[in-house]
Amino acid sequence: MAATPPSYPLLEKIDDPAQLRKLERKDLHRLAGELREFIVQSVASTGGHFSSNLGTVELTIALHYVFNTPDDRIIWDVGHQTYGHKILTGRRKQMGTLRQKGGIAGFPRREESAYDAFGTAHSSTSISAALGMAAAARQMKNPRTSIAVIGDGAMTAGMAFEALNNAKPDDKVIVVLNDNEMSISENVGALTNYLARLMSGQFYAKTKKTAEKILSATPTFKEIAKKVEGHAKGMLTPSTLFEEFGFNYTGPIDGHNVDVLVDTLANIRKLDGPQFLHVVTRKGQGYKRAEDDPINYHGPQKFDPTVGIVPKPASKPTYTQIFGDWLCDMAALDPRMVGITPAMREGSGLVKFSQQYPDRYFDVAIAEQHAVTFAAGMACDGLRPVVAIYSTFLQRAYDQLIHDVALQNLPVVFALDRGGLVGADGPTHHGTFDLSYLRCIPNMVVMTPSDENECRQMLFTGMQLDGPSAVRYPRGAGPGVAIEREMRALAIGKGEVRREGRKVALLAFGAMLTPALAAAESLNATVANMRFVKPLDDEMVFKLATSHDYLVTVEENVVMGGAGSAVLESLSAQGLAVPVLQLGLPDYFVEHGDPAVLLADVGLNAEGLVQRIQQWLGKLQPQHKAAG
Repeated sequence: MAATPPSYPLLEKIDDPAQLRKLERKDLHRLAGELREFIVQSVASTGGHFSSNLGTVELTIALHYVFNTPDDRIIWDVGHQTYGHKILTGRRKQMGTLRQKGGIAGFPRREESAYDAFGTAHSSTSISAALGMAAAARQMKNPRTSIAVIGDGAMTAGMAFEALNNAKPDDKVIVVLNDNEMSISENVGALTNYLARLMSGQFYAKTKKTAEKILSATPTFKEIAKKVEGHAKGMLTPSTLFEEFGFNYTGPIDGHNVDVLVDTLANIRKLDGPQFLHVVTRKGQGYKRAEDDPINYHGPQKFDPTVGIVPKPASKPTYTQIFGDWLCDMAALDPRMVGITPAMREGSGLVKFSQQYPDRYFDVAIAEQHAVTFAAGMACDGLRPVVAIYSTFLQRAYDQLIHDVALQNLPVVFALDRGGLVGADGPTHHGTFDLSYLRCIPNMVVMTPSDENECRQMLFTGMQLDGPSAVRYPRGAGPGVAIEREMRALAIGKGEVRREGRKVALLAFGAMLTPALAAAESLNATVANMRFVKPLDDEMVFKLATSHDYLVTVEENVVMGGAGSAVLESLSAQGLAVPVLQLGLPDYFVEHGDPAVLLADVGLNAEGLVQRIQQWLGKLQPQHKAAG
């Protein structure tokens, strides 16, 4: 007998927060239960961020219940905890399309809803954005409140503290620290909640102001009183650090007690100046499997909620796994090698390395800029650092890449994961600009492996260099070639011809070699695996340009300034004139969706390459014959 599908009698009546605010307080607990169950069922059928969303159910309800959204602005940091927010703001019926082509995004997007006050997906931007909105409200004499919801992980980034340091005494802004690493027992939690409500209330604020006025005539006593107050409050709360930045600190409070959240937020809303609320939540709250294993349930694929995630044996290793295995093998060969990640141990494939070589593993938290300069410092004094980082996140450390690594020509290897279109996370996570922003930096060697074994050998090659290098590889599995255990350094700046053809030569970079080879069968074209974007194989370019009528460059990177542009520059420098078609990613942000579908949409699958090349040849060949 089939299980009875869950019902959501309260949730189905809410299509916007105005309807939520009409509920009686006693109904909020039931609403939280329905919302959590809806998230479980929804993500189980679509995949997506899971444990983080279960952890913010009560907080989401309380924020929309207390504040007049969307006039009051809620800015969610990163945004992978916003499914409840999306459901309560009119997108419940669209959750079945989550992260799919044409469906709603997995992160907040301003064009998607008026309730998405700021587009996010990269960490630690919320406080800066909230302060900017508070300044705009002040300029326009609008009394609205700006609320930044930031996780404890995102608070490790320097940008968050840069923003805190810039807060003004009259900013109508609230920072909600969603701390999901701390656990609170019932007894401590009850006392903490009581103290937090007391300190967030009007009585505490007025008493504090009255005391300051009385003591203002005697600076010595005022100074002593401030110190006593700071120490006393410091004994009751984790830190007075945030008050030193000019914020009134409240907390920590239980982030799963909707009554405490509503009371505290309502009190804080009435206070003047910047407010800082410390909320303690638990990832995966309400779904035992996710509570016990929040990492694996962070972003699962589809699963049966009654069974949980069932690991599927991979038919081929992913590039991330190839990197992780290489890192351990390389560490065994070279005691100078160290591995660095900005809080992406699992995502970047460093789990095994961190276990086998804990003294050589460095997780610097969400601090990409620090990660790169930290590596530079290590390289200065004889170590050989490998920085494992997503393409989209290295963008955040571009100045450090240039100024601290490349300018000093330091031997740092950048293992650049998620190059190209990554899929459901969408434009914030696509690695579409790296070939362009890397190849213009002096001293850099930029490599693009076409398969798993080439990735391993290129990583080894980077370790043999005396300067900086980047090995840029895609998400997921490669074509499935055999992996050689023995490591060998490749000739720098040298490609290889993989197929001989006539008239047309395809110059493929990285993972685009596979569709290029398939397309070449229909075109009877030559295919070169270029391997290096920088230094480019100028001899190969010369050979192909002088033996073929047409050249086609193929890359999973934006066309502007990418590998194809490097080929054009090489042709120009060598005084060669041959028609060139540059195929790559278009000059717009590609949406989220299945990577294979997205590649087909932009014409970078085998069929798309054939069609685009034939159309181009059809336009050029009459002109070419006339010129000949």
